[in-house]
Amino acid sequence: MSKDDLSKKVEAGARVALKNISKVYTTREGKGVHALDDINLDFEPGSFVACVGPSGCGKSTLLSLLAGITPPTCGELYIDNKLIEKPHPKVGVVFQSDLLLYWRTILDNILLPIEIKKLNVKNYSIKAKDLLKQVGLDGFGNKLPTELSGGMRQRAAICRALIQEPDLLLMDEPFGALDALTREQMILDLQKMWMTLGNTILFITHGIEEAVFLADRVLVMSPRPGKIELDLKIELQRPRPWSDTHEDPKFSKYVRKVREIFESQGILVDH
Repeated sequence: MSKDDLSKKVEAGARVALKNISKVYTTREGKGVHALDDINLDFEPGSFVACVGPSGCGKSTLLSLLAGITPPTCGELYIDNKLIEKPHPKVGVVFQSDLLLYWRTILDNILLPIEIKKLNVKNYSIKAKDLLKQVGLDGFGNKLPTELSGGMRQRAAICRALIQEPDLLLMDEPFGALDALTREQMILDLQKMWMTLGNTILFITHGIEEAVFLADRVLVMSPRPGKIELDLKIELQRPRPWSDTHEDPKFSKYVRKVREIFESQGILVDH
């Protein structure tokens, strides 16, 4: 990647800071559930950060906090040095389910955030069509979600997040419901899109290899209450071809390092 490309990435991505973040939920019975405990993190602009951990460790809670959907119990979150107290206009979110509205066309689904923000839909229509072309959905804008495969719908959901030109893209297990082949292609597509757009990404996943393949940095969380057990820098050259990267001894070493954390926690047991 050239110096010019790197400078563009820094300009496009958001700087993120989490300071002494804890989150405690209150159940209907009035009991406290400690989801996150004293999280301190900084994401450089244009970085790709993946977060892995066992179910219930607070990964999705972390994403909800950054999205401004729920407030922290303690601590502060910042995007570009501004305190997050409500949903941020430069944050896009992609969930595991595509959440497309079945009665709207794919193009209209992508333009929905523009309508909600009361921006000029006509001005964004060309951009929406360009995004569809980038993800291999050229010509599918007038189709309904029920006419597309799961992978195609998830591509449309990513376009819906990108139409807002987010400086920070939050992805909560976006490929978890896809079959293995579609998932592999989506991972490669996401890498290509990120290298083009250069925004900051927080990618939540259960997949260790998926995290290592995609990210510059892998965060490994403990069981609840979630803490950062490992903050691992991934130094693999980009772009990362699928087969060559998976056969790289450095890739295997990173994967093993993450697995060792889960083995020490008793989450993965090698019989």
